[in-house]
Amino acid sequence: MSSSTSTSAARPGKGKHKAGAFDIRNFIGYLLGLYGLVLTLMGLFGDKELDKTGGVNANLWTGLALLVVSCCFMAWARLRPIVVPDHIDTDDAEDTGRPAGH
Repeated sequence: MSSSTSTSAARPGKGKHKAGAFDIRNFIGYLLGLYGLVLTLMGLFGDKELDKTGGVNANLWTGLALLVVSCCFMAWARLRPIVVPDHIDTDDAEDTGRPAGH
């Protein structure tokens, strides 16, 4: 481990903390990607049943659309990450006369 990595972790407030894997957009992107992959594979290798869908391979097209939406969610989370604040101000709770958290 380099010294720059250990010093930034030792000093809070110096770097921005990101939500990372705990960002809800990542969860949504992974789940949509998983469902899209399963549907795409079923559309390619499964029984297409084209007579039920009017000649359209619904599994294939829905799976591809889910993969595209999944990539959009993952790119959105990567390009615009959520920055987690280092501390939370509790001044508002003190002004109302109620205990913090209520």
